[in-house]
Amino acid sequence: MIAGYCAMPWIPINGAPAVFFDVEMRRFHLFGLTMVAQDMWVLFFAISGLGFLLFVITAVLGRIWCGWACPYTVFLDHIFRRIERWIDGDAQARRKLANAPLGIGKLSKRIAKHGLYILCSALIAHVFLSYFVSIPRLYTFMQQGPLEHATSFGVVMFLTGTLYFCFAHFREQFCILMCPYGRLQSALTDDDTMIIGYDAKRGEPRGKASDPSAGACIDCNRCVTVCPTGIDIRNGLQLECIGCAACIDACDDIMVKLKRPIGLVRYDSSRGLAGQKRRIFRPRLLAYAFLGLLGLTALGVTAFSRAKPMNADVTRMRGPSFYLDPTLVRNHYQLRLFNKRNQAMRFSVSLQNPPPGYAITGLGEDLKLEALQELARPLVVIVPNEFYEGSRTLTLMIHSEPGNSTVRHEVEFLGPNPHLFHQP
Repeated sequence: MIAGYCAMPWIPINGAPAVFFDVEMRRFHLFGLTMVAQDMWVLFFAISGLGFLLFVITAVLGRIWCGWACPYTVFLDHIFRRIERWIDGDAQARRKLANAPLGIGKLSKRIAKHGLYILCSALIAHVFLSYFVSIPRLYTFMQQGPLEHATSFGVVMFLTGTLYFCFAHFREQFCILMCPYGRLQSALTDDDTMIIGYDAKRGEPRGKASDPSAGACIDCNRCVTVCPTGIDIRNGLQLECIGCAACIDACDDIMVKLKRPIGLVRYDSSRGLAGQKRRIFRPRLLAYAFLGLLGLTALGVTAFSRAKPMNADVTRMRGPSFYLDPTLVRNHYQLRLFNKRNQAMRFSVSLQNPPPGYAITGLGEDLKLEALQELARPLVVIVPNEFYEGSRTLTLMIHSEPGNSTVRHEVEFLGPNPHLFHQP
């Protein structure tokens, strides 16, 4: 996941990075699909579809997202904690170092560790910025003075400080206090959701390993010691549990040493821990899945319909609804074209099945747009008075080459009462 996060701005698809939010030009590139600001309403379907899909995963597997896929957890566990273990040692060595008086050895380790924390935070912040300015522009910014790109520099400094504080000091308190997803856990899970739990039937009563009347739990507190949020999993499912499974590994280690079956703390449902059969399919799961598929289907259909190589829009110009000449009736519109491809394109505009006498003027012959270029031109539709029979709906066909893409636009052609032209 870290490799994917760092690689997305480097991978070109259709001439743009795989993921590139070009806020300055209001163009957003997602895996070859280019959208403009007017297309961002499709994100409603993306957010709703993926949100309900996450609800399905939570209802089935609990907080597996938090423990295994959340970017915050991934960065914390696979970058910052690795640095901490590399410099300060394992948990026992870290506790010993924390209680030791401040000396050259301790000070050098603290400087090295926090220096690497700041460096990694800055690298993550720079990669994040590249999603909005692109890698080449980011490299150019880095070669120039900070005040020449004060906003970008300020964003990087703010993100670096925030990431350093979160990963070096705040850590899992973010998951407990600030993450809204953790607050939804109790509403999304039930007795059939897979959670990390303690088998109280097997583990109680707690006692020494040599006590034949005691349960499997020897009350060593290893599960509490390794928990990043400091909870006791033996007290049941709690808000603070992020599903990291550290308590499972710690308990299994003890069980192996005692030559007892592992799984005293394990992945299971509340029903499974109570010795009952777990249900997989249940009403809430089907409801979440239906809503998730509905959102993703709407996203797919909408994205496909908007995935044309160009955007075309026709609006009526401000001013009179129509113009009446001695021989013609004219309607004035404005045509806006946007080439979403990374190559030049030519456009043509015509009327679909035009009524007798209707024609388009004002566009000129050169409708060529360079890559990612936008153009606005006046478009005039005329009809001689003898062919005018009243207001009607016309269909404009806007065609692009290469790409062989066509956009249809319906416009209202307005005019005076036709009896003005046909009185005896």
